Amino acid sequence: MLFTRKEIINFEWSEEMRSSRFAVLVVFVCAVLFTTNCSFYSRIMARKNLVDGSIAYKDRKFADAEQLFRKAAARDPEGATLEGRTAQLFLARTLHSMYIGNRENKGLAQQAVDEYKKAVPQVSHEYAEAKAAYDANKTGSAEQKRFYSALSSVNSTVSAIPSLLESLGDKEKAIQFQKETAANTQLPETARARALVSMGLEYNTCANDITDTEKTKKTVKKDGKDVFQFVKPENPEDLTKLKECVAKGQEFFNPTLALEPELVKNAPSANVKTMNDDELKIFEETISPFDSARSYRASIAVQASRLAEMEGSPDYATLKADADAKRASADEIKKVVKALDAEKEARLAAEQEAANANKANANANANANAAAPK
Repeated sequence: MLFTRKEIINFEWSEEMRSSRFAVLVVFVCAVLFTTNCSFYSRIMARKNLVDGSIAYKDRKFADAEQLFRKAAARDPEGATLEGRTAQLFLARTLHSMYIGNRENKGLAQQAVDEYKKAVPQVSHEYAEAKAAYDANKTGSAEQKRFYSALSSVNSTVSAIPSLLESLGDKEKAIQFQKETAANTQLPETARARALVSMGLEYNTCANDITDTEKTKKTVKKDGKDVFQFVKPENPEDLTKLKECVAKGQEFFNPTLALEPELVKNAPSANVKTMNDDELKIFEETISPFDSARSYRASIAVQASRLAEMEGSPDYATLKADADAKRASADEIKKVVKALDAEKEARLAAEQEAANANKANANANANANAAAPK
């Protein structure tokens, strides 16, 4: 069969097109494979850096650990992978530890702050993913471990930054960061409550320093019993300061009530003995900030009632009842914390007993083998 020139030209053009398309396809496939393999290789190397860095950190070779964690973090600066997020957090913690060992080196503190700030959106992202997985399967071992790790990482990260800023003399920046943390609904309630409590501490101390003195705290007889009666301080400026401190303390402590998750609200009915180790860790990490929050809500309420008594306010009885109720609520959580601590100690003792028994059995077997005739 013969072809015309036009048909031959069309055929040749068609072949060229096929070859061109094939070439493009080959390039595309190679690019995809290279990118995929590169990403996979990068994650493998990041894991190796993390393992080696963790060993160096454990051996207190912080300079080596820092370099290894920097390498791992540089492989995923956006924290798109768990390896990248972990590396960024570990880098910040290593610099923090280096500063603790050499507090004269303020540069290390600033570096730690900078790296922690990079870690905040990453640990927040990891928390969101871990929480979604945990909420979908709360009995899953992997989900429990990941959620606890993510929750504790967020809590420690947002607490470390203001602490370091204060050590650098930047109290205003520390407070501003805590305010941003408290208002950030993307963060867990535990982290937000921690920030609020931390900001309120100085005001509770301020109020107590004014009310709890020999001149303002008098012992009187009431119904045949010795009771305390609170009177105004001699200096009017102290009374003004007391009012300001009580108001500021309430401003920070009282909002923590609305942040309490169901786990905290239902904590008194929880049975810690039935929880596995990971559930126990999650439980402790969740209720601990609110144990503190309830205590300080009660404490500032007590200060408010003392102020009302000093001024002869008609609201004194109401404020006193409110303080008593808040103290009862705080005591309720403290009983749970006490039970939790007792359970942890019991499990630790059981583990130690089992380890000692295994060691004794191993020694007995070794002695028996040595004594056996050959």
